[in-house]
Amino acid sequence: MNRLEQTILKNLIYNEEYARKVLPFIKNTYFADQTDKIVFEEIESYINKYKNLPTYEALIINFDEKKNITEQTAKSVVELLDGIQETKNEKTPIDWLTEQTEKFCQDRAIYNAIMESVSILDNRSKTKTKGQIPELLSDALSVSFDTHVGHDYINQHDTRYEFYHRTEKKIPFDLDFFNKITKGGLPQKTLNIALAGTGVGKSLFMCHVAASCINQGYNVLYITMEMAEERIAERIDANLLNITLDDLHVIPRDDYDRKFNALKTKVQGKLIIKEYPTASAHSGHFRSLLNELRLKKNFQPDIIFIDYLNICCSSRMKMGSSINSYTYIKAIAEELRGLAVEFAVPIVSATQTTRSGYSNTDLGLEDTSESFGLPATADFMFALISSEELEQLGQIMVKQLKNRYGDPTLNKKFVIGVDKSKMKLYDVEANAQKIVDSGQVEDTPSKFISNDSHNFKQRFGQIKT
Repeated sequence: MNRLEQTILKNLIYNEEYARKVLPFIKNTYFADQTDKIVFEEIESYINKYKNLPTYEALIINFDEKKNITEQTAKSVVELLDGIQETKNEKTPIDWLTEQTEKFCQDRAIYNAIMESVSILDNRSKTKTKGQIPELLSDALSVSFDTHVGHDYINQHDTRYEFYHRTEKKIPFDLDFFNKITKGGLPQKTLNIALAGTGVGKSLFMCHVAASCINQGYNVLYITMEMAEERIAERIDANLLNITLDDLHVIPRDDYDRKFNALKTKVQGKLIIKEYPTASAHSGHFRSLLNELRLKKNFQPDIIFIDYLNICCSSRMKMGSSINSYTYIKAIAEELRGLAVEFAVPIVSATQTTRSGYSNTDLGLEDTSESFGLPATADFMFALISSEELEQLGQIMVKQLKNRYGDPTLNKKFVIGVDKSKMKLYDVEANAQKIVDSGQVEDTPSKFISNDSHNFKQRFGQIKT
């Protein structure tokens, strides 16, 4: 038999520290030899039942009592256990053995996934389809030992102190109040949601923030299920080139090329825009896209925009008579947040208001369309509110609805300027922030503050050609 497999089985019997550490991660399918598999299953069953390691004698007696194994198999099992018994006093360094065991599990998981994929392709599988092959391989490649068993409050106070004072990686906004309420930007592994009515500016907000991110040197993935890829790129063109959407369609080719070449010298981040048909893509498709971009284009996003959450589908359930909208939308939100955690990025998306919320100038969480499970899952949620008066002033009101990054009652409401012709948002003058029940507080200006439109135009003005 394989020397490593024999060493693994021996230490599962005689090394309690090793057994407790690795047993949760080893599967019987990782053992190619039938005898090894049978012995492992018996060891695992004994430990789970008696909460202790089996002895050589206990295993021999258990196998003697089994009536469902052949005489030849029983003989092979005894020979294996005798071989293990003879070498029980040979000590193996636990760190090295744990590392080798993890590698063994990874290799066997990949081998099993490949063999199962071949079986599916040959139409020999009755339970799986070709569409499940990427998931099989992805699961196999993700096999690893996570030996963390919890935080020791008394003995790990030093690690807590380091956590309190660690600088968290965030993606900053170019809008002052958004930086204030998020304490510097969007952290990794989070789901962030904009709530707004139809036509208020959900896509405008996401396009502006995406443009700001690549302007700061971050890589951006923009997934759209509402508009074509070219329409999203058009909005970001208007934002970064500082020309109106109408002018984009009449600008001479030479002028457009000059402006874009000038932009390329200043913008360090990359932007990939991917379109999916409405209600046809879920977190599994997005995961495959991320892996494909990494392999084919060496592209790993720092932030992901999904336009927008309610027209995604769930990878775990299908909408039907037995599934209500609360459960379905909550499932989508949980899957997207799981994706954010898996790839260590913030995800920004949006959702619609209810019919009554469309005309409401003071939106709340209860105005979330289809499912209250969405705000329950999101880390940060805010409303974009418009009215005739705000439209005349060229402004949108922002109201915090949920904020895991800070106190949502501080700077609860504020306004930002909007230039829809150029798909831009900007900070307005301080005297424009006179809002009832705003909860606004004085704060140290961030490096992105621009309290007047002159400074905004200096920073994001027309690119000189």
